[in-house]
Amino acid sequence: MASAEQTEDGRAEPQAPERVAVTDEAATMIRKLTDQHGPLMFHQSGGCCDGSSPMCYQLGELRTGDSDVLLGRLEVDGVAETVPFWMSASQFAYWSHTHLTVDVVPGRGSGFSLEAPEGVRFLIRSRLLEGSD
Repeated sequence: MASAEQTEDGRAEPQAPERVAVTDEAATMIRKLTDQHGPLMFHQSGGCCDGSSPMCYQLGELRTGDSDVLLGRLEVDGVAETVPFWMSASQFAYWSHTHLTVDVVPGRGSGFSLEAPEGVRFLIRSRLLEGSD
């Protein structure tokens, strides 16, 4: 459920809904990758093939800028730092009404994503945002 923060003039201002979450299985892989590589980040660029899958990098390995949207920060038990999840602005234009859940499944994804050598790949499960989000 979205919470509210107060603005400088004391009015309650609703926060944006949570847009991204993580499954228990994906959290396990994030913990393993964090132990191996240090702090992580995700980026989903859009496009075809692996471009439409979330890519996991060491934090800061991929530069983000004005053409990217920070959807949220994944809080993973056992990982000290939150894990930012970025999406290209052009992809976000299509996915702006969805809640995304990062999951992990057997199989190989892109060679650039940190989970690839583990024989798994991250993927996104989505649902429409609801009024209660």
